[in-house]
Amino acid sequence: MGKRSGSKSKDKNKVILPPLLPPDVDDDDVHISDEDLDFYGGKKNFAARFHQFDQKVIDRYVGRTAGDEAEVERLYEEREKRKASRRPQEEDGDLEVDPVDALPVKTLQGELVYNRAKKARYEENTGSLKSKAQENGADAKQSMKKDELKGKSKSKKGDDKVKNTQSQIEAPKGKLHSDVLEEVKEELSAEELFEKKKAQLAELGMAMLEDPEANIRSLNDMLSISNDKDQKVVKLGLMSLLAVFKDIIPSYRIRQLTEKELAVEVSKEVKKTRYYEYTLIRCYKAYLQKLISLEKQSHFYPVAVRCMCALLDTAPHFNFRESLLASVVKNLNSSDDVVRKMCCETIKSIFINEGKHRGEATIEAVRLIADHVKLNDCQLHPDSIEVFLSLRFDEDIREDETEEQKMKPKKNKRWQNQEAPKQLPVSDKKKTRQELISKAREEVDADLRAVSFTLGPKERKSIQRETLSALFETYFRILKHTMSISNSRSKANIVSPGASHPLLAPCLEGLGKFSHLIDLDFMGELIACLKKLSGYSDRQDEIPHDNTLSVSERMQCCIVAFKVWRSNLEALNVDLQDFFVQLYNLILEYRPDRDRGEVLAEALKTLLWEGKQQDMLRAAAFIKRLATFALSFGSAEAIAALVTLKHLLQKNSKCRNMLENDSGGGSLSCLVAKYNPEAKDPYLSGALASVLWELSLLEKHYDISVSSMASNILSMASLNPTQNPVPILNVNPLEAYRDLSIERELSKPPSKALSLNIKKKRRGKEFVALSPDVLQKADCSVDKDELEEKLQSHFAVLRGISENERLRAELNHTLSSINMYKEYKKQKKKNLKLKIVKKKLARV
Repeated sequence: MGKRSGSKSKDKNKVILPPLLPPDVDDDDVHISDEDLDFYGGKKNFAARFHQFDQKVIDRYVGRTAGDEAEVERLYEEREKRKASRRPQEEDGDLEVDPVDALPVKTLQGELVYNRAKKARYEENTGSLKSKAQENGADAKQSMKKDELKGKSKSKKGDDKVKNTQSQIEAPKGKLHSDVLEEVKEELSAEELFEKKKAQLAELGMAMLEDPEANIRSLNDMLSISNDKDQKVVKLGLMSLLAVFKDIIPSYRIRQLTEKELAVEVSKEVKKTRYYEYTLIRCYKAYLQKLISLEKQSHFYPVAVRCMCALLDTAPHFNFRESLLASVVKNLNSSDDVVRKMCCETIKSIFINEGKHRGEATIEAVRLIADHVKLNDCQLHPDSIEVFLSLRFDEDIREDETEEQKMKPKKNKRWQNQEAPKQLPVSDKKKTRQELISKAREEVDADLRAVSFTLGPKERKSIQRETLSALFETYFRILKHTMSISNSRSKANIVSPGASHPLLAPCLEGLGKFSHLIDLDFMGELIACLKKLSGYSDRQDEIPHDNTLSVSERMQCCIVAFKVWRSNLEALNVDLQDFFVQLYNLILEYRPDRDRGEVLAEALKTLLWEGKQQDMLRAAAFIKRLATFALSFGSAEAIAALVTLKHLLQKNSKCRNMLENDSGGGSLSCLVAKYNPEAKDPYLSGALASVLWELSLLEKHYDISVSSMASNILSMASLNPTQNPVPILNVNPLEAYRDLSIERELSKPPSKALSLNIKKKRRGKEFVALSPDVLQKADCSVDKDELEEKLQSHFAVLRGISENERLRAELNHTLSSINMYKEYKKQKKKNLKLKIVKKKLARV
């Protein structure tokens, strides 16, 4: 055997020769034992392998000499070329290594499993090999040749073993391991791609913001990135494009150039500007189409709507405003609260900031909402109509007098008899000159109006008239739809308040706000419609069946009727007594947990507090009804009723006789019929024959504001009719209700709700059903003094409970602040100890 080439004294450039071949021996001299025959006879597969070997190739490879160095390098290059020709024909994915080159894994059953390890792509390997060869020079080439030769000989020796065990290998476990590795690599690659695209978007956006005209082509790149399969990348691209468009959109509307303008030769600057505008419009259109398509997908729905709302709010004057408005108006009825509020705020900003779009977007939005209401048969979310409350109209938007009306002769005979002044004849040259000057001025004025967003008085009035007509068309359609539903349900005796007319409440609120702009020709029909919707019936004995509206909505009908009447300087010849009767009956139908107290307070303010001096009988009926109402419900509603009651007593001094505590009523009780609390008409109630005994109980109310107001009203009995008590609250009922309700919410202590089982047990113990016979036999006589003592003790207990609750809340707040301070001290001490330890360690 020859010596191995491993010594340092050998020259590295020399080729390592293989071992010498054994001397040739004749076949007759070869001795084969019986054991060898038995071995190869039992395992013929091993002997068959030797017939596959090419003896000529082996002799040529082993029998080479030291002068064959060029031949070896030629063989190595041919081998590399064959590999290069085979690799590109495979798939683009990663290639797999033979099981021989991968490390095996031994299972619990003793079987060897070869993992299919991933091998790098050929291009990368060749690139790395070339770079290493260039760095290391000829020495690296020689070492690589050695490794290739050794690996080739090893692979030839182990071919038989691999082929025999190939069928017995089970690769599922190895495949699972490789799948996990693939998933991890995919996740890592996805994160890297996201960061890369994020950085690319940032670079493109910064370039656009720095110089939009020079880098306008970056919009195409940003649009292509936003078409990615990754949802995060798409959202990031949409928001990046939004920020860019908000900054670079010009303050004018870009129009399409005509053929004549395109045919004219222009300078380079003009060409550059035209290219910039063309690219901007094209990319902006593609971006809007992308948003509208993504709006239909649930993943991108909030982002797409947010982008459209931001664009519409920022640039309502720019191109493609109609498509943006259509999408935003459609989403006013969205089930998503965040999206709906976003769209409502956008439409409100358009109505308020008309200087951005000259009022044109306002008209388009109002018409789109009107069409939307018509298509959906008035079944929309109330917010879609409530946005109309942000509209603003001038006081005088009626039609101006035409030229024919101005040229009509006056009624005064003096002006009729007077002849028109004679005009001097004008030459033809002067006429033509004046016409040219007037045409030039008109052209200049038209150009100025097109560039600026300011409108002339005539144009503004015409736009506001069209907006107002579309607004009232929507309101009247909602009223008509509500009346048709209420009539159909009243015939079928179906009562479902508030279920089929969600737009009525904002419609009535809008009619009340814009009532001064309604034409007088529609006033009578409008008030008749409101009377029907309020539930008023001419027959007082019959109970109306068309109560499909809630109590709050019927009160709003009364409020709107009075606002319409007063806004037109009370010029309508309409009797509003029916609305007073309806309010008188609705006060008893009010329920605090079901109806809106704010609407009740506004009704008291509009009908009773702001009105002129009321009739004595009607005022007395409302005074008695309000006193009963204040005794029955909460403190916020009670204070609103007492403020109205005090106002009525101040205006009607004769009604102060009801404050007298006579057993048979006040001083006017003999002149008035007996008091009937169940009467539907306030004129037939006979309230002057009653006494306001409810105020004496309200004087001991647990709420201090209610008790003080009741005592102040009782003090009016000892005053002269012309005198008034010291004012406690100089506010209207609506303000008093709001103030007290806010105070109650702020001072309300946090309390845990009782479980349902406890409530059921308590109700079962407290309330016992008694038969009518037992109630008739029972003695109902009660001592007055004893009753007063019990009521005093009851209200004292209630006052004590409320005071205890307030003190307990303050105590809990103080204890929590003390505990927080203790924890803060402990944490501070720990931080100091850590700082000291760190300093000592640093010193060491």
